[in-house]
Amino acid sequence: MPTFQPRAPTIPGPHPDTRVPNLKLPQGSCDCHAHVFGPQDRYPLLPHAGYIPPDASPEAFARMLKTIGCDRGVLVQPSVYGTDNTAMLDALRSKIFPFRGVAVVEENITDRELEDMHGAGVRGVRINLAAATPGLKLEQAPRLAARLKALGWHLQFFINFNEVGNAEEMLAKLPINIVLDHFGRAPAKDGVDSPQFKAYLRLLKRDNIWAKLMGVYFVSTDAPAFKDVPQLARAAVAAAPDRTVWGTDWPHPMGKQMMPNDGDLADMLADWVPDAAQRKKVLVDNPARLYDF
Repeated sequence: MPTFQPRAPTIPGPHPDTRVPNLKLPQGSCDCHAHVFGPQDRYPLLPHAGYIPPDASPEAFARMLKTIGCDRGVLVQPSVYGTDNTAMLDALRSKIFPFRGVAVVEENITDRELEDMHGAGVRGVRINLAAATPGLKLEQAPRLAARLKALGWHLQFFINFNEVGNAEEMLAKLPINIVLDHFGRAPAKDGVDSPQFKAYLRLLKRDNIWAKLMGVYFVSTDAPAFKDVPQLARAAVAAAPDRTVWGTDWPHPMGKQMMPNDGDLADMLADWVPDAAQRKKVLVDNPARLYDF
C-alpha cells in the first residue's frame, strides 16, 4: 500500500510570532472568523481545492487568541474541504477553547445532520459566492434559510456585490439573520460612497443583517497598516451598531504577500471602533447573541 504523500502548500502560514496588542480587549471578546487546517492524512482536501494550506491546528488558533486577548472564537468552514466539516467539528468537540462554528452544507442535508452539528456548536451556514471552489448558490438560500431559522442559526455570505447583480434584492428577501463578511468585497480605495459599498450599507440597515469586520487584504492593498479600511469599518458600525462583529481571518489563507500580524489586527480596532462601549458591543455582546455563547 503506498504511503500517504501530503500535497505541498501553495500559500504561506500565519505570522509565527503573534504580537501582544497595545489595545486591551474587553473580557469575553470573540474572534468571529477563523479556519483550521490539517493534517491532510486525517482531513483530506478537495482534489480541486483552490489552494493548499499548511497545517493550522485548533491549538495554534487558541494560542493566538490568548495572545491577543480573545476568550472565544468562531471557526468557519473553509472552501478547500467543501461540505466535509469534519476538521471544524472535531475542533468544536475537542473543547480546548470556547468555540462556535459556521458550516458549509449541501442543500439536501438531513435534519439529523443539522441537529448533530448544532450539538457540536455550529450556529450558521456559509454560502461562499466569491471562492474558486464551487458550492451553494444564492438561489438555494431561501429553502435552506427556512430550515436553519428553526435552529436559531444564521446564513453567512462571502459575496462580491459587483459580480452578483441581483444579490442585494435576493438577500433582502431572506427571512433569517444574515451575516455579510469581508466588507462585501468593496475596494477600500473607492471609499464609502462607491456603489458597491452603498449596496452593502443599505443591507446593513435592515434589522436582520449583520456585518463581520474582517479580511483587510480582500479590500485593500495598503499593507501593512491598511489605512484605507477604517472608513469602511466605521461606516458599517454606524449602520448596524448592534449587529456588527469582528474577526481576524486566521490563519489568513488569502493574506499571502500581505500577511498581517494578528496583534496588529487587534490594534486596528482602536481606529475601526474608537468608542470603548461600542467596541465592547462588537467584540463581546453582539457575538454572544449571534453565536449563542
